[in-house]
Amino acid sequence: MIVPDKIEPYNPGPNIVDISPNKDEGVKKEILQEGSGRLIPKGCKAIVHYTGSLLDGTVFDSSRKRVSTFDFELGKGSVIKAWDLGVATMKKGEKSMFVCRADYAYGQSGSPPAIPPNATLVFEIELLGWEGKDVSPNSDKSIMINVIDEGEEGHYVLSDGSMVDVNIIGKYQEHIFETRDVIFMLGEGAAFGLCEGLEIAISKMKKGERMEAEIKSKYAFGSEGNSALNLPPNADITYEVFMKHCERSKESWDLDMEQKLSESKLFKEKGTQYFKTGVYQVALRMYKRAVEHLEYSDDYSEEAKAKKDELTELLLQCRLNIGMVYLKMNNNIEARDICTKVLEQHPTNEKALFRRGQANMNMMNFDVAQKDFEEILKIEPQNKAAANQVKLCVIKTKEELGKEKRLYANMFEKFASIDKQKEDAEKQKQPDVLSSLGEWGQDESEQKKSTFEEENPEVQLLSSAGEFKNM
Repeated sequence: MIVPDKIEPYNPGPNIVDISPNKDEGVKKEILQEGSGRLIPKGCKAIVHYTGSLLDGTVFDSSRKRVSTFDFELGKGSVIKAWDLGVATMKKGEKSMFVCRADYAYGQSGSPPAIPPNATLVFEIELLGWEGKDVSPNSDKSIMINVIDEGEEGHYVLSDGSMVDVNIIGKYQEHIFETRDVIFMLGEGAAFGLCEGLEIAISKMKKGERMEAEIKSKYAFGSEGNSALNLPPNADITYEVFMKHCERSKESWDLDMEQKLSESKLFKEKGTQYFKTGVYQVALRMYKRAVEHLEYSDDYSEEAKAKKDELTELLLQCRLNIGMVYLKMNNNIEARDICTKVLEQHPTNEKALFRRGQANMNMMNFDVAQKDFEEILKIEPQNKAAANQVKLCVIKTKEELGKEKRLYANMFEKFASIDKQKEDAEKQKQPDVLSSLGEWGQDESEQKKSTFEEENPEVQLLSSAGEFKNM
């Protein structure tokens, strides 16, 4: 779009209103084109087109002139104050004019050379849409949240172990599939029928906050769907959540040694309960939360030193349990890595060696797995389970070698067959010169003489073989 350097000065209409918080006419707004839906949520990334001008119509900036939209995070102070105030009053598709006094724009200093000091600015802004805040673990927009109503003041993150009391409304393609109140401990959501994405979104909330979470299927109910909720496989869903109450779990740095041990034991016990009932995802989170409390300690008191051995043993047990959960979930790389971490501090731990061996077996790294099982036999020669695994590794290794030999043999046969076909095809293209008439098919002396030979009988001609003809 062509935007001239100077446009007609803005002449406010009768519907212009003061939207400044103190009603001091610092920011005034006139709607040119109505939008639809609800107001843009705070914290979202607003996507706009705009043209900014001085009161005399001089254009100092325009996204339309650049033929590219402009986006910013609403309410975070990344733009002038007037923009945070003004865009927050807009709906999707709305186009409005804003008159912004200098103290809501660039102030006494301005923004030379385009914007002079103490300049009142005029903006035409069109809100094209917005994107929620991305809270997905891999920042791939698979969990997007939009704040509808702000909660209490302050900023904090609810970690596993925090108690929450929420009301949830689940929607799939505008159809409500569940609505209920849930009181649970973060980390245990799966045991209450909550999908992983919803639990992650809830952990970002504050008391009194209402938000909307858009959750892609991989963090919802995945490829299996949820028959109890009438959700098909690979369904992307939306939840509206209201946080009625929450109580933060204490972080590791808030606890002394005795408290760390006590909290970690509780999480370990919960993890074991969920492991026994097959709720592996929750068990994993409980064990991990215990490890978070135990991994680092800056308590150097005599009491802490006395508890150090107990802490080390508890940390070892939790890490080993994490390895077992990973094996149950078929997350073999993670199982291998956590066992390796254990072995860095406890190189002769038989459980860590055995579980790492199992993980490598599952990944068909039989020779690597065999070494771990053999290491166990060095420590405990009578370990029958390890001995059986060594035998199994030997068998599996031979089977894999046999498969590889057969594979390569088949490949060589295939390549040889292809080469033979190519060779035969090339032969078919070559003429059968021995069966054709000519200098190689019959005696040259029997061939009919050319006109030149008849007229010049004394001249001896050469054949194509470089020999004299008729000799």
